[in-house]
Amino acid sequence: MNSLRRRLILLLVASIVGVVGLATAAVISVRGGAPPPELTMPWVAQQVEIVMRLRPSQIPDVFPVELSDHPAGGTVDRAETAMLNDILHRRGLDVSAVVSEKAEEPGQLASVRLPDNRWAIMKVPHVKPPGREWLVLAGWISLIVAGATAVSVYFTSVLIRPLEMLEAAVSKIGSDGVLATVPEVGSAEVKATAHALNQLSSRLKTAMESRMRLVAAAGHDLRTPMTRMRLRAEFLDDDREKWLHDLDELDRIADSAIRLVREEVDQDAVEPVELDRLVHDIEAEMISLGHAVSVGHLDKVSVRAGALGLRRALRNLIVNAATHGKGCGISLSAADNRATLTIADRGPGIPPEQLGKAFEPFFRVDPGRRQSIPGAGLGLAIAKEIIERHGGTITLENRPGGGLAQRVVFDAVS
Repeated sequence: MNSLRRRLILLLVASIVGVVGLATAAVISVRGGAPPPELTMPWVAQQVEIVMRLRPSQIPDVFPVELSDHPAGGTVDRAETAMLNDILHRRGLDVSAVVSEKAEEPGQLASVRLPDNRWAIMKVPHVKPPGREWLVLAGWISLIVAGATAVSVYFTSVLIRPLEMLEAAVSKIGSDGVLATVPEVGSAEVKATAHALNQLSSRLKTAMESRMRLVAAAGHDLRTPMTRMRLRAEFLDDDREKWLHDLDELDRIADSAIRLVREEVDQDAVEPVELDRLVHDIEAEMISLGHAVSVGHLDKVSVRAGALGLRRALRNLIVNAATHGKGCGISLSAADNRATLTIADRGPGIPPEQLGKAFEPFFRVDPGRRQSIPGAGLGLAIAKEIIERHGGTITLENRPGGGLAQRVVFDAVS
């Protein structure tokens, strides 16, 4: 968003400054320098005519005329000299005039030979640029840039307000996938965006609730027919154990589905949890159940989470590593206000193309979904739901030496 804001501001500022700069350059090119000779030479000719009709002592002070024994020095401008002489001749004055450039400063001088062989030297009108012209131009451009920036910032804020609202709404999506309610105030576009977001949030909430009710109802409703089937299987002589095994698997799937829904609905209170002590407690529990679990270095660190939910999530991850990974090692490090829990096993890992699917419900690495280890395939999905709800992240990666590494990262509590 900030990048888009900066781009729009730069675009508007560059456009405004560019247009004003082009207009300024056009004005300077049209009006820059001295006035054209078509305007100045008639005025000089009129001044020469007045001087010629008066005696030198009668020349008024308003005419800056200098009398000299020779014409003004400098390079002679032949075109303007010819123009001035032509105008003088048309006025009936039989005199000789010379227009020359000043030697030490911009401008021109007109020299007219008087009857007494002296020369009357007078200035040709010249519009000088203002003093410190570069400073004036820099101030002019600075004012344009300041004004253009202020205008651009304001209109850019108005333009991207709906996008900011969308970004804020998406960033506030809860663990249930529902958007927070957005106030429907402001301009017509902002109101339309807020209304569309609120409608989307309502539909998402309805869909999520419908899904949870469906899963919970299916899990509960499966219990009754499974109980009847289990009773009937007791009276079978052939394949009795296979029937009971399949029913146990169905029972685990139904129970896991109900637990997944409960994790999305029932959320325990958030509080500081000593992560290192929790890992030690889970290790003792796993060892008592016969799992090959070992604990390495554990930094003392606390995180904010629901104690029961976090325990359930880490237990699922450790059980997954201990059963599918033929044992696992656990380490905990704290650095830069982050707590990183690593669960590394010694199993075959997960094919790289399937790592992104590992958190999907009922995921199994075996495409044939053969079940050599009991489980419904919801352990990682439940763990991910709990960890992300409390602001943590979980990633999976194959270890170079073999096995899978599960990394859980939380913000540490100081």
